[in-house]
Formats: sequence, structure tokens, C-alpha cells
Amino acid sequence: MKTQDRMYFDSFREVVKAVNSTLDRQEVLDLLVSNVAQVMGLKACAIRMLHGKKRTLELLASHGLSERYINKGSLEADKSIADAMEGETVSVYNATEDPRIQYPKEAKEEGISSMISVPLSCKGEVIGVLRLYTAEPREFSETELDFAEALSEVGALAIENARMQEAVKEDNEAIMSEMYDFVSYRRRT
Repeated sequence: MKTQDRMYFDSFREVVKAVNSTLDRQEVLDLLVSNVAQVMGLKACAIRMLHGKKRTLELLASHGLSERYINKGSLEADKSIADAMEGETVSVYNATEDPRIQYPKEAKEEGISSMISVPLSCKGEVIGVLRLYTAEPREFSETELDFAEALSEVGALAIENARMQEAVKEDNEAIMSEMYDFVSYRRRT
């Protein structure tokens, strides 16, 4: 195996192990963004989840981005590399001049040159994006895009696992509350 291929494999394996060993969504997503940035030699990486009602992309995890850039304003799903929300991986060679970028001035100030937006899909529905940022203009190879897409699938799985865990927790709490109410009622009668 080539050195770069081995690094991709090891990184992917580490993220998958985290998904399988913890239900802490944040731990998995933080590991994912830092691994992707490191292994792919990126300036930064972020995961944003779609807020359905507002149609905005809410930050879940990031690595390498300044607070100023993170807090630049809300990212509208229909204005910020919108094709990714349709399930398409989108490469932007020049983030400061591409009309698909919602905040080109802020990207320039942050030192972002190229950007990739990879959809996070779960059960056929796009639930967010994995964003890759470079400091220098860069064309990504097919292998790099495949790696990013594979990790976006793992990220979507971690998000879905967390959703399911929360739903089970809420169901258990509701059942326990009903049981408590029933037992209290039985004791009174």
C-alpha cells in the first residue's frame, strides 16, 4: 500500500472505531474533522448540519477555522454551495471569486483558497455537509474525493446514531414517567 493510501486507511479506520465505541457524537465528529484536515493536508475542515426549519447549515465540529470565520453569519443551505444539499460533491477552486460561495470576502480574510463541500447523507436524505478548506488553490484527486465522501458517510452515521440514542432515551424517560405515575396511582387506591 502507498504511504498516502495507508494514511487514508488508518484515518478512516480510526474514525470508524470511534463510531463503534462511543455514542458521543461530538467526540466522533471532532476526531473526523481533525483527521481529515491532517491526513489531507488541509487548512481546515468543518461539519455542518442542516437545520430543516430555517434551512441553515449549523456548525457541529470544526478544525483550523478562526472564531471570526466561524461566527461570520448564518450559512444558508440554498446559497452556500447549494448543489451539495442535492447530494453532489462540489469542488470550488477559487473560493474568493466563485458565486456559489456565500461569504467570499470572509473566505479571503481567513486565507481560504479552495473548498470542497461533501454532502452528509443518511437514509437517502442530505442532512448536512463536510467542508474541506485549503490555503492554496488546489485540484483534488479522485482518491481524495473518495476518501472525503467515505468519511462523510461515517459522519452521517455518527449523527444518526446520536439521534437514535436521544430518541431511545426520551422513550425510556416517558415510559419510566408513566410507570411512576401508575405506581403512584395504585398506591393511592
